[in-house]
Parts: sequence; structure tokens; C-alpha cells
Amino acid sequence: MATMGEAARGGTPGPLLGSGRTADVYALDDGWVLRRDRQGYGDAAAEGAVMAHLRRHGYPVPAVRPSGSRTDLVMERLDGPTMLHACVAGTLGPEEAGRTLADLLRALHAVPGREGPGTRVLHLDLHPDNVVLTADGPRVIDWTNAEEGDPALDWSTSAVILAQVAVSPHPLAAPARPMLAALLADPSPLTAPALTEALRRRAANPTMSAEEVELLGAAGELVRSFLPPGWRGIPTRRPGQSPMNHR
Repeated sequence: MATMGEAARGGTPGPLLGSGRTADVYALDDGWVLRRDRQGYGDAAAEGAVMAHLRRHGYPVPAVRPSGSRTDLVMERLDGPTMLHACVAGTLGPEEAGRTLADLLRALHAVPGREGPGTRVLHLDLHPDNVVLTADGPRVIDWTNAEEGDPALDWSTSAVILAQVAVSPHPLAAPARPMLAALLADPSPLTAPALTEALRRRAANPTMSAEEVELLGAAGELVRSFLPPGWRGIPTRRPGQSPMNHR
């Protein structure tokens, strides 16, 4: 099996552990893995710096080691299913998953940003397949989209991702709806402008299919239906008006 140094120099890594839309994950020696970007979508060095900052502040992310590469990120191997796999297997209920996502967002936005005390790190892709359930608790992975800004955008992005699944013909549509409800059950910093921006960014995401983009209108309406009347720029619904038909 390849060592970390060999893999970081572009050598052949160990066995393939999994593949996502833009990257592959390979085993390395001594409890580490290599995530290799296939499309040049992100910056592994910048992502590793964000993860190291969060880890120093006690946020649950894998340990990382510098690789000197924009495409290769060397990080701690995590043992356990993703939150998505646990929901599919029936070992984690959708309501608990939604509450855990909310807790992870609140904890993340309590960490001071790297650009100054008034900024916050945003994950901008926090969903069940990016949370690994280890024996020590949940760990958040895939920080490719991370930036600093308003936490409202992070909450909006996670809500849109769940809603997009909930309004789709996907088999996970049924559990996605109560998961979204649990995510938004308690007051959050989600705002109307942030939701609009999250929908815009999701539509512009190059990994989205045309079918997925078409679901965004219904997804936005579903997110709004879980928010209280008069919510931050959204007028109160008229009596008898369906939340899904609210404009």
C-alpha cells in the first residue's frame, strides 16, 4: 500500500474506498486516506487549512496532513457509516438526523472565522452523506465548498439540499421531509435573501443535472412551508392558502 509521501508525490495510492461526484478516496497506510479530486474542482491545500483551523477549535472534523497539492488531501481514516447510510439501514431515524445536522451547524458557527472575529466558517454542503458516524460521534467531511460569511447561507444550503431530495422521485424523498422539518424545528438564522442565494448557487452548481435543477422551485417552496408565518421578509399566508402555493 502506498505511503502518504508517495501518494502526495502523485504516486499510485492504495485500494479505492469510494467515489463521489468529483473525487475518489483511496486507502493509505497507518490509518490515513487520500481524497483525489478528478476534476480540479477545489483546492485541497485551502480545504485542509480550514479543517485544521476547525479542529483546533474542537469542531469534529478529521485530522489532516499537508500534501502540497491542490488535488490531493490526506486525512484521517474514519470508521463508521455516513449518516445517509445509517438512515437507509434504519439505524438512525430522520428526525434524529435532522436534529444532528442542526447541532452541527450551530457548533460550526460558534467557531470564530479565520478572517476575523466577526466572521464564521460555512460548510455550504452539509448533508447526511457528508457526516460520518464514528464511535466518538459525528464527524463532518468534504469541506470543498467552505468559505466565510453569513451562517444564514449555510442553513439555507442544507435546507435546500434536503428539500431537493424531498420533492424528488428518489427513494429517500420520504425520510428527507421529516429530516428537513427537524433541521428547521428550532429558530435558525435562515433568512429570505440567504435562501434565494442558496437556490441560485445550487442551480449554478456544475455537478447538478438538469432534472435536479428543475426541482429547485419546489424545493424552495417546501423550505418556506416549514418556516413560521411572517418569517423574515416572507408575508404571512392568507387563511386557507396552501404553504406549497405561497408566493
